[in-house]
Amino acid sequence: MRDVAEHLGVSRQLVSLVLRGAPGPSQESRTRILQAAQDLGYRPNASARLLRQRRTNSIGLMIEMRNPFEVRFTERFVSAAAEQGFSVVVGVHTAERSTDVVVSELIAQRVEAVVAFNPDPHAPALQDALARVPVVWLGEKAPGSAIDNVRVDEAGGLRQVVRRLVELGHERIAYVGGEGGTVGVDRAEAYRDAMSAAGLDAFTSVIASGFGEEDGAAAARAWVADDCADRPTALVACSDSNAVGILAVLAHEGVAVPQSVSVVGFDDSYVAALSYNALTSVRQDVEVTVDVALRIVVERLSDEPGSPSEVLTRTVLTERASTGPAPTR
Repeated sequence: MRDVAEHLGVSRQLVSLVLRGAPGPSQESRTRILQAAQDLGYRPNASARLLRQRRTNSIGLMIEMRNPFEVRFTERFVSAAAEQGFSVVVGVHTAERSTDVVVSELIAQRVEAVVAFNPDPHAPALQDALARVPVVWLGEKAPGSAIDNVRVDEAGGLRQVVRRLVELGHERIAYVGGEGGTVGVDRAEAYRDAMSAAGLDAFTSVIASGFGEEDGAAAARAWVADDCADRPTALVACSDSNAVGILAVLAHEGVAVPQSVSVVGFDDSYVAALSYNALTSVRQDVEVTVDVALRIVVERLSDEPGSPSEVLTRTVLTERASTGPAPTR
């Protein structure tokens, strides 16, 4: 406004009245000032305006960049939030950047709500955020019922996997996972329940593993080394990244997939659909997760915020070339 006022030789107050659309200035003054503002490349400071309104219309989002599902969620969430009039401040969670660091930075940006994937429940900054703004917990099961929780229906997804593998003739179905936060334990338990429901308790086997590529690679090496007649004919991985590590080692060792062993991932991220992976995977619905998380934020910021809720998003088994009939012995 100062630049416009100096350019025209008028008062800053007059410029302010015109740019705010306030009554008083003549039509001639409005025309001159608006044209000068356009010529000088003037853009309203949205942040300053929102501060005056005691609003920021921004949502804090904590993710891990190495997780393909969380990256896809972020891409869609930013667009969907903009359609609702919100901007998104992204905080990246890494081994060096704890929940405490990321959430503290988001709150310092005066976000009106926080959406976080698998935060540390003991982080002081998270506890402070819960007392200040709405928080939506994504990924794993949230502790207690006093926080909004949106997560995938792991039990339903793994029931679909086991059911389909049984239809293909598999009995010795092993799960690669069980480690890595609450979600690691929950998915392993969902696998056990699915095997029990299929009457396959005797063949239940959990190969302890994390979610990463190297974790899957280590599990695949163990499978290759166990050259016995009753080793698993299907490996169900806790994530697509883990499954990709399994596929890489099996290819390196000359093990045919799915002729010798079927492999299933979880997430149905872009890496599953790559032509050289063609990985069967449990699909988490990004669109639904985004829509539910954003709906909860908008509701909590409304005049009738409601109570915290737990929402399980549906899963669909996407079949590709990594699964097939059980090999004959």
